[in-house]
Amino acid sequence: MSRATALIFEAAHPVDITDDEGRVLTVRPPHALDRLRLFKAVGPELAQNPLYLGMALVASAVTALDGVPVPPPTNEHHIEQLVGRLGDAGLRAAATIVDRAPTDGEVREEAGN
Repeated sequence: MSRATALIFEAAHPVDITDDEGRVLTVRPPHALDRLRLFKAVGPELAQNPLYLGMALVASAVTALDGVPVPPPTNEHHIEQLVGRLGDAGLRAAATIVDRAPTDGEVREEAGN
């Protein structure tokens, strides 16, 4: 399997990560449809706020907390509940999965150079 294919496979499958509080978060990097649904949940005003939207995106990528499923947020109240539940430790851990940048080698392989 090429590295590009592995990255696509990895993005489609959840990853478990332990936060600084010892909680196991299951994180699935968001896809286009996930982001579209998040835009709807935050509403047009908050969708223009990159800091809020970024935090909401990271929180919404968490699909389970200590093995208990976490439903995707459908409105601003749900987003705030999830952010509050995750706290700084949970958001930091989830961000390492969601915000993972490809390495130079991965970019070259994807580009075919």
